[in-house]
Amino acid sequence: MAGDVQKQLGELEQLASNLGVRVCYEAMTGLSQGSGGLCKVRGEWRVIMDKRLKPAERLEVLANSLKGFDTEAHFVSPQVRALLEP
Repeated sequence: MAGDVQKQLGELEQLASNLGVRVCYEAMTGLSQGSGGLCKVRGEWRVIMDKRLKPAERLEVLANSLKGFDTEAHFVSPQVRALLEP
């Protein structure tokens, strides 16, 4: 199971890169406290996540962040495709 999560997370990170979305893992404290999500910084899409999240939580944040992007032209496994469905 843990290996599957890591594999899917890697696949989503690659998809984000292919879509031009930068994935950043930061220490989120104070006003930025939370799990993270999608934002636009200086015209660039980014998914910023708390670096202390467990892999399954990272997977959820990243999948939710990429749901609004057109991913049809990009190959992803059926398991990851299911995570991206609304």
